[in-house]
Amino acid sequence: MKVISWVYITEDAMRTLVDIPEDELEELNSLSRSRKVSRAELIRQAVAGFLAENRAGLEDSFGIWKQRGVDGVEYQEKLRREWSR
Repeated sequence: MKVISWVYITEDAMRTLVDIPEDELEELNSLSRSRKVSRAELIRQAVAGFLAENRAGLEDSFGIWKQRGVDGVEYQEKLRREWSR
């Protein structure tokens, strides 16, 4: 099987080809008609939703060392001293 991908990038968006299984494409077409939006819009919404659910932001990592009782810089220096042995 040969796969060819094209990517077009503009200033605010990127156009790309994606392989979608036939059964999912049929469901996408049906949903597109019922919601009166394009398949591209449904895919943009799906990508945005996926990213929102899986985004690891500062809120998720802030204070991560608080429970360890060790200064992060001291820990880093300790690890680096082990490398030089």
